[in-house]
Amino acid sequence: MPQTRPAAYDSKIEGNVIFTRVDAAMNWMRKNSLWPMPMGLACCAIELMATAASRFDIARFGSEVMRFSPRQCDVMIVAGTVTYKMALAVKRIWDQMPEPKWCIAMGACASSGGMYRSYAVLQGIDQLLPVDVYISGCPPRPEALLEGLMRLQGKIDTERSFVAQKPQLAGELEEALS
Repeated sequence: MPQTRPAAYDSKIEGNVIFTRVDAAMNWMRKNSLWPMPMGLACCAIELMATAASRFDIARFGSEVMRFSPRQCDVMIVAGTVTYKMALAVKRIWDQMPEPKWCIAMGACASSGGMYRSYAVLQGIDQLLPVDVYISGCPPRPEALLEGLMRLQGKIDTERSFVAQKPQLAGELEEALS
């Protein structure tokens, strides 16, 4: 079976034409411009802030634009201990984010409740939101967050963008073409 590539370039065609799939182009744009919604709830937030500093340079991944408006973000980074009292606010902000959206659980507390086994702490943000990438550590280093972003980029690169997001439009498009 021949291997297909997401993009092709033919130097013999005048005008520098590139052929690609719509999914591949959309995924390339999405993975290289992730705008995080930082949910810094505890000590992991300090490491999240350090990732944006010049030493670690999160800008290489197109993620330097940390917005505090959920309508301008597409990846939520939950960094720290999520209490039940704060969980409602996190869920409300998640619901306000536009599709497609992704979630990163940063640190032991966001991933599994960490060392807090009490009635007030949510034992993992995955009980509330669909988590795409887990980052271990207490607190994780900025390099770990950058590795998590690269893993998220790899996941985004393999998505079937149009069909997965808008199945009703894909069905209408098939009907129109047939």
